[in-house]
Amino acid sequence: MLTLESPSDYKVHCMFSRWIESEILRKLASPYVQIMFGARQTGKSTLLRKLIPKAAIGLDFSDPRQRGVYLKDPGQLIPQCLGLPKSKSPLFVVIDEAQAVPPIFDAVQHLYDNDKNRWRFVICGSSARKLRTTGANLLPGRALLHHLYPLILPERPLPETGSLAYAAKSVLPLPRCGGAGKSPLFPPTNLVERMTFGELPGLATAAPGRRADLLNAYCLVYLAEELRREALVKDWAAFSRFLQLAAVEAGQILNYAKISKDAGVSQPTVKSYYQLLEDMFIAFRLPAFSRSSRKNLLSTDRFFFFDLGVRHAAAELPLTEATVLANPGPVFEQWVGIELWKRLKYLGSGRLHYFRTKGGAEVDFIIERENKLTPVEVKWCENPDLQDARHLLAFLDEHPRSATHGFIICRCPRPMQLHEKVTALPWFCL
Repeated sequence: MLTLESPSDYKVHCMFSRWIESEILRKLASPYVQIMFGARQTGKSTLLRKLIPKAAIGLDFSDPRQRGVYLKDPGQLIPQCLGLPKSKSPLFVVIDEAQAVPPIFDAVQHLYDNDKNRWRFVICGSSARKLRTTGANLLPGRALLHHLYPLILPERPLPETGSLAYAAKSVLPLPRCGGAGKSPLFPPTNLVERMTFGELPGLATAAPGRRADLLNAYCLVYLAEELRREALVKDWAAFSRFLQLAAVEAGQILNYAKISKDAGVSQPTVKSYYQLLEDMFIAFRLPAFSRSSRKNLLSTDRFFFFDLGVRHAAAELPLTEATVLANPGPVFEQWVGIELWKRLKYLGSGRLHYFRTKGGAEVDFIIERENKLTPVEVKWCENPDLQDARHLLAFLDEHPRSATHGFIICRCPRPMQLHEKVTALPWFCL
């Protein structure tokens, strides 16, 4: 069976920089528990092995043997930690897939409250479902929370990024990759390949011929293992039908009635399935923008998968560039939306919305950050014109104080000013 991360794959992609590296390194020195959430295979374990190569205690509850032992007695962590030799520097205790043993958080709290400086606890999880439903102790006031996402553009630049002799204005700029200078960035790749296979670190370093099998394995093996292990789904066949339909409809406005009818399950069940995907960090909702004087706005959320490669595999689409290029516009729009969402999450402030009226006026994305609104349209074209900016201009006119400039993300070779308030940006300047 193919796995997304073999030992050799780990040695390869642990060499590369992640944008969040410097922040985590800085916070590891602080006397707090570090909790990192993220979907399976976003690179949490790899990153922590890179930053903490020698943990005094390392537990991995994806291993059924370790999981079984600590489920029977999670308190055994306490004497194990107390048995470690005292040292001038805190000793690291790393616990992976901690959501599989929720009571382990109580043991960590006991140890932390008794000595905040003797150990540094680092806890990882790929699902919040069990922690939320069991009321697990997430160590309020004692922990710093991190999230890790699939690769963003600053971690894996496009080849075209260096084609401009100047720095173009970005829609949502991020500081330089936190690990740059110490480790290289992930190998660059073109836009269509990213839209086809997504941004999981293991896919970025895998041989091209393995990528489709790896993504199919992700959906067939990892998701099934996670769901069955935690007994989160009673009817696996029904959930499989839902997953395929939800992936096909990704990027669109949620339609519970349609998915319910096609999947053959009730609407409450469909809603619980969508929530499950969010709890596993493999999907997110995009709320409608509501701060408008218009009365005919749509208010239902849109739903996105966290990664396009996983989305295509879940939709049971052929994982080929030809499939993407058959209808590239909607996929390109999802790629831009996912990139903006990840950046906002890393920045730690701001929200992403969409804007659409019942009459058909729409703006693909609205970035709300620092009391400013930035409308963004996505067009699969090389030569945008002012007609493409009409909805942006209408939105800007409606919000003159908070929205002063809009962007069209497209395939033009260099930035273009279409209007004093609208700039067309190449995708590699995003």
